[in-house]
Amino acid sequence: MTDSAVPSIDSRAYDHLWMHFTRMSTYKDSPVPTIVKGEGAYIWDSNGRRYLDGLAGLFVVQAGHGRAELAEAAAKQAKELAFFPVWSYAHPNAIELADRLAGYAPGDLNKVFFTTGGGEAVETAWKLAKQYFKLTGKPMKHKVISRAVAYHGTPHGALSITGIPDAKKYFEPLVPGAHKVPNTNFYRAEEISGVAELGQDEERFGRWAADQVEQTILAEGPDTVAAVFVEPVQNSGGCFPPPPGYFRRLREICDQYDVLLVSDEVICAFGRLGTMFACDKFDYIPDIITCAKGMTSGYSPIGATMVSDRIAAPFYEGTNYFPHGYTFGGHPVSSAVALANLDLFEREGLNERVLKNEGAFRATLEKLNDLPIVGDVRGDGYFYGIELVKDKATKTTFDDDESERLLRGFLSKALFDAGLYCRADDRGDPVVQLAPPLICGQAEFDEIEQILRSVLTEAWTRL
Repeated sequence: MTDSAVPSIDSRAYDHLWMHFTRMSTYKDSPVPTIVKGEGAYIWDSNGRRYLDGLAGLFVVQAGHGRAELAEAAAKQAKELAFFPVWSYAHPNAIELADRLAGYAPGDLNKVFFTTGGGEAVETAWKLAKQYFKLTGKPMKHKVISRAVAYHGTPHGALSITGIPDAKKYFEPLVPGAHKVPNTNFYRAEEISGVAELGQDEERFGRWAADQVEQTILAEGPDTVAAVFVEPVQNSGGCFPPPPGYFRRLREICDQYDVLLVSDEVICAFGRLGTMFACDKFDYIPDIITCAKGMTSGYSPIGATMVSDRIAAPFYEGTNYFPHGYTFGGHPVSSAVALANLDLFEREGLNERVLKNEGAFRATLEKLNDLPIVGDVRGDGYFYGIELVKDKATKTTFDDDESERLLRGFLSKALFDAGLYCRADDRGDPVVQLAPPLICGQAEFDEIEQILRSVLTEAWTRL
């Protein structure tokens, strides 16, 4: 075959690579953006163009791209022990990583069940909660509660917990017993609650939102509800932080009705908010933590479900066991990379860096509030959403057709063409989401703001 007969990388991408969450028809007659290199906070495509990675890949690359020590940790471990499962056996890296994570976790969350990603960690948590109550004499407790528009993964159980109807509709029927309550989008508190006063008082809105969990528990029957799944800052819908007192009240409710509180930290853990585990940022201790993404900064896949000693106790008795697992859970190479990544976190003070700079990141993004299309800037740490509106005074959002034209028809490509990789998302109201690598500082914040300002200004003229 001559060189001219070899299909281009673009055509091979379209012909053979089925990309995730992607409208494949988009690339029938246009090239697939192909990223070939990363260094620091930047990525390069196959044409040599550079982009600021404003999403850390997918809320993952905390330490930045091109960290040689993480690649070297993987290579070293692959030479020594490339693979062995943790099914009734152990290997040193899985032991050390579990011990390290337990040391970082709050309270008595000392048991670590490894997975290969976040959706698997969520799936594990629900199965574990169901079995826990069967082992402790409450076999009817199997239902779960989560929040509207929240994303918790794609396995059938995790997808049932997810609160995005469009993500679920093709896969019905899903696992029964997953119920939804309002989220903590304070910008739309009046609309969500139906009470005008709650839109003026964040703490009262937070109390109201938490109380909806109690009302759902009572409606379903406390003897049937096993767990509540919440993210510290909800991702889908555009970075909803918890109102003051929200998690304190949620913890009280879960304790009162013997319901497990699951903190889904797949995005928020490992420095995204400036703490190793995000529950520490908001001063609550869950019964279970699910985590993944930033544990290795994306240099190798891994996830974990972390469980309190109290919840794990019945599984450690007699002939009891948890009949669940994954071939690559706690993989030796991934565990080695995670340990090296955590060393890097401590050596370079990445959590402290986020806490030091989060105010500057917010202030830089809030400059965009002078644009008529920007309704709200919200988030925490290095994790922000910018909600877009067509009427700032009334908070009127875009209809489905307008969102389609704005986000998919213009914004996503325009931001990328301008040199910024981020996410334009309409799984709730239209938002632009930002989660840059934790190594970023004011120079990168300014670059993000300048690109957003230019593109959003043009977007407004196209409405």
